[in-house]
Amino acid sequence: MSMQQGWEPHRLRMQSRIVGAQGAEQSAASFLDPVLYNSPPHRLGRKHGNIFQSYLPLHLTRKVLLFMNIIVTGGAGFIGSNFIFHMLKKYPQDRIICLDCLTYAGNLSTLAPVMDNPNFRFVKESITDRDAVYRLFEEEHPDIVVNFAAESHVDRSIVNPDIFLETNIHGTTILMDACRKYGIKRYHQVSTDEVYGDLPLDRPDLFFTEETPIHTSSPYSSSKASADLFVLAYHRTYGLPVSISRCSNNYGPYHFPEKLIPLMIINALHDEALPVYGAGENVRDWLYVEDHCRAIDLIIHEGRVGEVYNVGGHNEMRNIDIVTMICDALGKPHSLIKHVEDRKGHDMRYAIDPTKIHEELGWLPETRFKDGIALTIQWYLDHEDWWQPIISGEYQNYYQNMYGSRKEV
Repeated sequence: MSMQQGWEPHRLRMQSRIVGAQGAEQSAASFLDPVLYNSPPHRLGRKHGNIFQSYLPLHLTRKVLLFMNIIVTGGAGFIGSNFIFHMLKKYPQDRIICLDCLTYAGNLSTLAPVMDNPNFRFVKESITDRDAVYRLFEEEHPDIVVNFAAESHVDRSIVNPDIFLETNIHGTTILMDACRKYGIKRYHQVSTDEVYGDLPLDRPDLFFTEETPIHTSSPYSSSKASADLFVLAYHRTYGLPVSISRCSNNYGPYHFPEKLIPLMIINALHDEALPVYGAGENVRDWLYVEDHCRAIDLIIHEGRVGEVYNVGGHNEMRNIDIVTMICDALGKPHSLIKHVEDRKGHDMRYAIDPTKIHEELGWLPETRFKDGIALTIQWYLDHEDWWQPIISGEYQNYYQNMYGSRKEV
């Protein structure tokens, strides 16, 4: 089959999915410049096997497709759920399919606000199940895949690295194999600044850029770095249209209680000990989750294929300062703070330089940490019904094993 022959079904499918505001189907020609619509395929992109890689950024593709099918993996987790809320609000015509196997950090109640939305579908499957992933692609024919699905807690990766390799590496390659098989406009990998290792505390002038060499410290960051390399390899080898974002530490609503900020808020509310690793001098660059969602939205629509974009909050804070800030906001004594034995291989400082995403896409974080942390604390005060069930059962056993046996220092 020639490329021109292969183009006709693509045009027909594209045309059939265009629906006008009143619900009536309209011709694609009414939304396209006639020259663009009648262009042969080699003017619009290139073909790699079953993959047609458009030269048009997705924000221009939206002039052709009035709605898109978007698979969001790990969408019942913290950042993934916030991204789903963002996308359904900004693009209410899009169909969002959440693929999540609901591990301990995946909470279906998080998605309660959108479960009745006719443009939302939840699918309980794992990205490590090739048959299930392929079946979903056959059913939904996604235009975009955004992969949030990952094991993400460093402490858990130190105790049991195997699940991190299976989910974060193998799961990623299965998703990309499905993209190759069924075709995709963009595969986006959500990664982490931890792939760069850490920075010294005495060099505040140093920041991670997209050119910083990968230098991992934990099984978690090693698994994410490996996945990133596979993503770039699939782009170079197979022509898969990919992008990667590497973010700093996120915080905000629906954050699972094993992470620093929600853990400290919830423990403080119960007047329980606030365990801080070592002296608490480790520095993190904090990014409000809504700012992160805006960045990913920009990258998948306007970012260049094959590129990595760092997404940072310009909010560097020491762990101990965050904990004392939470105590003060809740009127709790600093005596609740307990310094415990440090994490193995604990990175000292993360700090991202987001110049590239700002210069290319115009993104900057909008939320100052003092404002974001106030919003986050208030959210946990207002949503005890969300987090109270989580801190019982399995999580309570994990918490005791992780922090209960550590010596105070």
